[in-house]
Amino acid sequence: MKTRFFSTAFAFLIFVSLIACKESPGPAPQKTPEQIATEAISGSGTQAWGIAGGGSVTRDGREVTDLYSTFELVFNSGNSKTYSARNSNDLFDASGNWSFAGSNFDKVTLTGAKPAAGREISFTQNNNTLRLEFTIPAPGARIGNSFAVAGNYTFVLMKK
Repeated sequence: MKTRFFSTAFAFLIFVSLIACKESPGPAPQKTPEQIATEAISGSGTQAWGIAGGGSVTRDGREVTDLYSTFELVFNSGNSKTYSARNSNDLFDASGNWSFAGSNFDKVTLTGAKPAAGREISFTQNNNTLRLEFTIPAPGARIGNSFAVAGNYTFVLMKK
């Protein structure tokens, strides 16, 4: 009986020693500025942003939120960085790709043919808010024969 007890105790001590000697994982590797910026705009893979819940839109300092009240912008950071937009009043394409503009990772550009495409769009993300700022100059803002969308825009979008 004593032998059995000592055998069990010895096996338990070896087990505890093995667990104690196991290497603990070191600190997580630091994220690059690009990874941090990608997560800010697209979360952990896909993030939807919209006007609903407290967002707003201004053009040349004037409130135009009513024109974009159901606007939604979704960023995806999978293998290819894609976006989709809904209810943008022809300002954004329905979908396309996005990329960072420059190496500061605080501006994006969107592909497409609509007025917002190809522009540097500054962004800042704070908690549940994404702020986009960009300018559409008059020569590139024509819809039909009108310069209807030219201006300096600020979109304040809420995380969905």
